[in-house]
Amino acid sequence: MATNATLSIPRRRLGRTELSIPVVPFGTQGFGNHFGPVSDEDAITLIKHAISIGVNHFDCARCYGDSMHKLGLALKEIPREDVIITGRLCCHSAAEWGGYGEGRPDYSAERVIADVEDQLQLLGTDYFDGMLIHDPPEIEPTLEKGGTLDGVLQCKSRGLVRFAGYGMRPHDFHLKAIATGDIDLILCFNDYNLVRQTAADTVLPAAAEADVGVMNGWSILRGLLTGVDIDAEAERWQRHPDLEPARERWLWCKEEGVDLLQLALQFCLRDDRIQGNNIGSLNIEQLEANVRAASVPLSDEVWEKYAARFGGGIN
Repeated sequence: MATNATLSIPRRRLGRTELSIPVVPFGTQGFGNHFGPVSDEDAITLIKHAISIGVNHFDCARCYGDSMHKLGLALKEIPREDVIITGRLCCHSAAEWGGYGEGRPDYSAERVIADVEDQLQLLGTDYFDGMLIHDPPEIEPTLEKGGTLDGVLQCKSRGLVRFAGYGMRPHDFHLKAIATGDIDLILCFNDYNLVRQTAADTVLPAAAEADVGVMNGWSILRGLLTGVDIDAEAERWQRHPDLEPARERWLWCKEEGVDLLQLALQFCLRDDRIQGNNIGSLNIEQLEANVRAASVPLSDEVWEKYAARFGGGIN
């Protein structure tokens, strides 16, 4: 285990929130039992260690297994001012609290307020630093008077939420949300990484112009860009649409002696319009590997070779 004296994570200003966040916020799904079992005790130890090395921003959601329960336990032992917590209002379906299921989500402000209050009680804290409207299948109902965003803004006026935002993929949804002038941060995903950078032409310019903070999900393509032996674990990703382009980059890194995880994270960090690349860690070893990869820049020679092999996209 490294000490906080040997690891130092860069931080960036999260747009107009003025929050200073680590460039790899901790996605709490990492200890929510979705990628392997993590006990309550191990999760608390992991959370405390993350804070000790500067990864003190935790991005949580109800749909991340039992991670909110575990984060709540850790918060009993951690001063609230030592951490940054962003949460989600799931809008996947009509299931309880908007979780995964069937039917149209409840987009009402009333549901939002009840959800935020319940999540705060679950975590045992008084406020979220940021609240993201999570994966709405429609954007317009969230923007209507009395809709989801209205509910978040009401929570903001009450001090339950400091900053409002959205976490979703469709670029047109992000552009409409940013255009309201009411949101402070966004999380885009799967559209800025080694394989594709489509967000660079749409979401990132709009967010930068409005000084909206940007968190970037799937910078490591759900594990494909971590350096794991893709051939040995091909069955794990056999239906993943990005398997082949990820494999090409993995093989190139093996040939060139480059750390793929470092390449993947440093690639995203080269665009300063992105402030955080949220990653979940299952244990301290993964956490420290992410921090090292995000903290040590690669040489210009590596980027020149990468551009020569894979083309543009190098900032």
